[in-house]
Amino acid sequence: MTDTITFDDFMKVDIRVGQVIKAEPFPEARKPAFKLQIDFGPEIGVRKSSAQITRHYTIEQLEGRHVAAVVNFPPRQIGPFMSEVLTLGFPDAEGEVVLVGVDREIPLGGRLF
Repeated sequence: MTDTITFDDFMKVDIRVGQVIKAEPFPEARKPAFKLQIDFGPEIGVRKSSAQITRHYTIEQLEGRHVAAVVNFPPRQIGPFMSEVLTLGFPDAEGEVVLVGVDREIPLGGRLF
């Protein structure tokens, strides 16, 4: 377990729901990954993310899928690709990423609280 944080600390992390509108291979990545374009609605728009999720997902399974992501981290250069958001997931028993998702339709850009 990590250190205890305050509610104000939690509120600094801006986690939003978006829809993957494009997924493509990322062969230049050190570990197998996809390049994603995620639509977070009119307030935030489309942002890019690199995600090491090739073990459980195909491009076809990703496009149209709703995902959760941290949208207020600074962009991070990953090889030749600039990742603008951190797509969220949990590790399975082998440490491979399983995406966080939602089980109902909600507006794109909705904030986690």
